[in-house]
Amino acid sequence: MAPIVAIVGRPNVGKSTLFNKLTGRRSAIVDDTPGVTRDRIYGETEWCGRRLVLIDTGGIEPDTKDIILRQMRMQAEIAISTADAIIFLCDLRTGLTADDREIAIMLKKSGKPVIPCVNKCDSVGAIPPEFYEFYELGFEHEPVAISSIHGTGSGDLLDKLLSLLPEETGEEEEGDRIRVAVIGKPNTGKSSLVNRMTGEERAIVSDIAGTTRDAIDTDFENEHGKFTLIDTAGIRRSARVKDVIEKYSVLRARTAVERADVCLIMIDATEGITEQDEKIAGIAHEAGKASIIVVNKWDIIEKDDSTVKEFNERIENALAFMSYAPKIFVSARTGLRVNRIFELIVFVYGQASLRISTGTLNDVLGDAIMRIQPPADRGKRLKIYYMTQTSVRPPTFVIFCNSAKIFHFSYRRYIENRLREAFGFSGTPIKIIIREKGDGGP
Repeated sequence: MAPIVAIVGRPNVGKSTLFNKLTGRRSAIVDDTPGVTRDRIYGETEWCGRRLVLIDTGGIEPDTKDIILRQMRMQAEIAISTADAIIFLCDLRTGLTADDREIAIMLKKSGKPVIPCVNKCDSVGAIPPEFYEFYELGFEHEPVAISSIHGTGSGDLLDKLLSLLPEETGEEEEGDRIRVAVIGKPNTGKSSLVNRMTGEERAIVSDIAGTTRDAIDTDFENEHGKFTLIDTAGIRRSARVKDVIEKYSVLRARTAVERADVCLIMIDATEGITEQDEKIAGIAHEAGKASIIVVNKWDIIEKDDSTVKEFNERIENALAFMSYAPKIFVSARTGLRVNRIFELIVFVYGQASLRISTGTLNDVLGDAIMRIQPPADRGKRLKIYYMTQTSVRPPTFVIFCNSAKIFHFSYRRYIENRLREAFGFSGTPIKIIIREKGDGGP
């Protein structure tokens, strides 16, 4: 699992600009108005072969009475609690402020590694004298001078981050626990399912939607193996999230997906599959997580010979992007098929962990190319040289070719389907990266 790094600081010190610079995309809105970033935004970056998950946060104003700014402080505190390390961004132009000192106290109490960064050090060459006053913050690690607009100092910052962070835990030893996130809309029976799976009343169960505010980890083991179940707050549509605590529990649920190896996507059989179910499934899919679609409350559905078939078809139509995910119809209340979920968890985790030798992969690739020739564009035909697997969970493959531009999406999907035919990969997304020779290849 990639380490999580939160970028925090006062409003308008350049957090979103730094986030955009490090992730290489403009996913955070940048504006001179303090408080533009209200919700946490997640992005990824890679440095020296290590993947990092970055969280951009709203600015912290410690003593504010403004309700929006108080909410922004709350989501920043949640980001701090879920992060493995923190970038504390200050502003050279405004100098060290009382709010900076207050935030520093809060960060020290978190017990997390903190790298203080002084932004807007835009001059080339010598560090300005004003920079040295930030040593007064008293952190264990020395401040780093950066310019988030120009990217100056970002390499030094990332080097220091990697020295503080634990090694990525994607390649776990056999026998380690499988982390399972239970996600879905409010009131789909997530806590009831966790209680039924563990055999204990560890999570509060209520008919009131949104009872579970925080992600709750439950460690246990049975005849199928060792597991950590992460019960999360139900994910509502953003427009319906009015209660502040519930709003940030949604963000905790997104973090739970990042922490998980396998996601159980809960669907309420009495409501059918909804647009919100599609969005929630999309969170797990985009995060590259092995997933199982769990249709709950199946015991109270009136059935005939075609009920299962029709429900399956509705799921397949709505979640066409997730056709790899197995489906199971259960009742958390009665225990119907709940034990079968463990078999599926172990199975899809194993599928997501599959490693295929380069020789075997290229045998399959060669056969696929023989069946259907690669596409051509304006007289130039795509030439595929070879393929190799670079990582697992999700299975990630790099294909080297003569032109990434003419490697059409449809042919990429065709190659993915051939991989699934040959090796399975049931329950897990597959990531395929296209590179031209000379672009990181031999």
